[in-house]
Amino acid sequence: MAILPIHVYGSPILHRKLAPIGDLPEIFDRILADMWDTMCDNDGIGLSANQAGLDLRFFVADFALRDKNMGRETIINPEIVATEGESVAEEGCLSLPGIREQILRAEKIVLRYENLNRQVIEKEFNGYPARVVQHETDHLNGIVFTDRISSLRRSFIKSKLKRLAELSANGKFAKDAV
Repeated sequence: MAILPIHVYGSPILHRKLAPIGDLPEIFDRILADMWDTMCDNDGIGLSANQAGLDLRFFVADFALRDKNMGRETIINPEIVATEGESVAEEGCLSLPGIREQILRAEKIVLRYENLNRQVIEKEFNGYPARVVQHETDHLNGIVFTDRISSLRRSFIKSKLKRLAELSANGKFAKDAV
């Protein structure tokens, strides 16, 4: 399949809330294969469609990379319907190369989403998988993880964010930023 370019901080599609998907595009199987290839090629654990420039409300995640009891999932039209607890952990993002920050997230979530068969599922995620789901769902809501840090902390990485936004404005992608 194909490796898609990953959009970096500043790209308009990363800062827009995506509408729910109605009918899947006819080429969805190819899009999905490209998403998996792109995520794996970039050593990611999750990838939202808008990070690859696609205006589709879904993401892919390979939870087996961190939890052998879980597998790969395609999550369409996700909605977090319940949260519990809090934890802080370091996060990075394929769309913000070179930036890692401590982010507060819910420790446990309940996610309502559609699978590839378009069945509506409610599933509980805990720990690291819950963090991944929250991170990727944020992307689909136009939020990047640096939106969740304090203004003081953001001031420390302002020059990095500015550089990424300039790359984005010049049509560059994540591979160009490293």
